[in-house]
Amino acid sequence: MNHIIEEDLKELNHNLSDLSDKIEGKKFLVTGGAGFLGSWFCDVLDSFGADITCVDNISSGSKRNVEHLMGKDNFHFINSGLLEFESDEKFDYIVHMASIATPPLYMKYPIETLDININGTRKLLEKARADNVKGFLFMSTSEVYGNPPDDQIPTKETFHGVVNSFGPRCMYDEGKRAAEAYCYSYYHTHKTPIRITRTFNVYGPRLDVEGTSHYGRALIKFVYQAIHGTPITIYGDGKQTRSFCYVTDQIEGLFRLLLTPGIDGEVFNVGNNREITILELAETIVKITKSKSTISLESQPNYNLKDDPRRRCPDTSKANRMFGYSPRVDLETGLKRVAECMRKNEAI
Repeated sequence: MNHIIEEDLKELNHNLSDLSDKIEGKKFLVTGGAGFLGSWFCDVLDSFGADITCVDNISSGSKRNVEHLMGKDNFHFINSGLLEFESDEKFDYIVHMASIATPPLYMKYPIETLDININGTRKLLEKARADNVKGFLFMSTSEVYGNPPDDQIPTKETFHGVVNSFGPRCMYDEGKRAAEAYCYSYYHTHKTPIRITRTFNVYGPRLDVEGTSHYGRALIKFVYQAIHGTPITIYGDGKQTRSFCYVTDQIEGLFRLLLTPGIDGEVFNVGNNREITILELAETIVKITKSKSTISLESQPNYNLKDDPRRRCPDTSKANRMFGYSPRVDLETGLKRVAECMRKNEAI
């Protein structure tokens, strides 16, 4: 395991030590557990002695992310799609992270994207109901907000969204919105203890360089290009904004959201509220890596041309108030860690 990841996991374990008794010995089902965020979540679970069932069909995740957990008595990897997965095991917690999440892929597989988000979520909610779980965490997205107007930036959870239900991104955006509606309905009908997180452009080690139309992945690609001295490519005018959250802040937020008592049936923004243009991001990466890369602006590819939000920034005050969420890692520090990790191990 890369030493940057080891250091970050050690820091996470320290910051989450007050939750250890709620994790040790508990049975967790993690869908998408070999993916970027899922594998980090499994690592923390393992360090606190949880029993983990990781379900992933490796369509976008990687066994490499969890290979160090393979063979452990408390880690059970199931290579399966979510819709095909069946288990008689009774779980204490279900963490639903499985999804097709990058525009090139969800535009290539629109029906599958809808099925995973809608039918897959309902299937897991039925499992949660049958198992009488202590908690169900659904990984939603800031994309449910669509393209907010300037007066809704930073964006609160109460903003209902401006989303195109009949466009090239609708299968992902509306799939997540429908899944949230299922969570809401199961909570109010069956008292299923759901909690929802809307994530905002998470980055860090293990995020793949390929499929980079999500800006978190674009950040990783920018770092890769800067390290290799090749031109950094920005699609569009570079004035679009995003707010980037380092992976350890995201994972800490997810654990506190799931395990804090008294917040069932709630939705929370989890991210970093520092807004930056994509051009400024590229310039910052060039400076931090001391790169000779130039920055080029190119026309957007077709899959990213329509409905791409111009601004994205979360209001995280609700998460701060309800479970003490506050990002610890600033952008420059996070970028340095990603660059160091990438230099040590190209396939981070």
